[in-house]
Amino acid sequence: MAPRPSWKGFLKLSLVSCAVSMYPATTTSQRIRFNIINKATGNRIHNEVVDAETGEPVEPEDRIKGYQVEKGQYVLLDDEELDNVALTSTHTIDIDEFVPMADVDRIYLDESYYIAPQDEVAQEAFAVIREAMHKEDLAGLARVVVYRRERLLLLRPRGKGLLATTLRYQDEVRDESEYFEDIPSTKVPADMLKLATHILETKKGKFDPAKFEDRYETALKKLVKAKHTGKKTPVASDSRPSNVVNLMDALRRSAKADRDKAGRREPAPARRKTRARKPAAPRRKVRKAS
Repeated sequence: MAPRPSWKGFLKLSLVSCAVSMYPATTTSQRIRFNIINKATGNRIHNEVVDAETGEPVEPEDRIKGYQVEKGQYVLLDDEELDNVALTSTHTIDIDEFVPMADVDRIYLDESYYIAPQDEVAQEAFAVIREAMHKEDLAGLARVVVYRRERLLLLRPRGKGLLATTLRYQDEVRDESEYFEDIPSTKVPADMLKLATHILETKKGKFDPAKFEDRYETALKKLVKAKHTGKKTPVASDSRPSNVVNLMDALRRSAKADRDKAGRREPAPARRKTRARKPAAPRRKVRKAS
């Protein structure tokens, strides 16, 4: 059963539009979640919303959002005012333009959603938009208001539906030069680069998410189970790597270890193929004229 949509509205391309629903494409429901407990009593701690000045509890119906314009002075906004912010993208995903996926820097990608048509009437128009994008191998750029924030959307065909990925705004992405400017320009020796490239080749594979598990989550479950059953809690080994002193030696040993692990050996030098000599044809006897 599909989860409840996080947004409902219309997908619009020029004058073509259709009713769609947007669903979260990912979930964290399988993660372990902890409650905060009073260590002395073993009871759960109940967080209470209180007035910062009086210390008195504030009931839900008395809470309202406020934006601080000066110290201690707030502009108050209720939910109805926030819901009525005049933006077309509140109810419509209007595709502004199309770009090749190669043009999109992955650092801007954020959360992902699935978009599907709401009903039978919307299916044909939805399919036309999806198939046109698929045929031209282009991604659509649009905007939508989700959780009272307008977000940029990157739209791509995925199966019978669309994958919508929210994009971070430019001012949300930090400039890498602040972190990389102190890294010196280093010329890597050719023999080291060759060994490192060989190591990469031996570890080359295809991305398969089924091969990966959340090892921290697994360790947490083991810890909880051990504590619950009164068994000895597992302790992780504290073996940490350090900076390499002899880089060339480390590369050679890494390359050898990867070859041994993969059961590979250095290829033997190719031998030149020698052509077998054909046996000489028997000489014909020449008769002398009498």
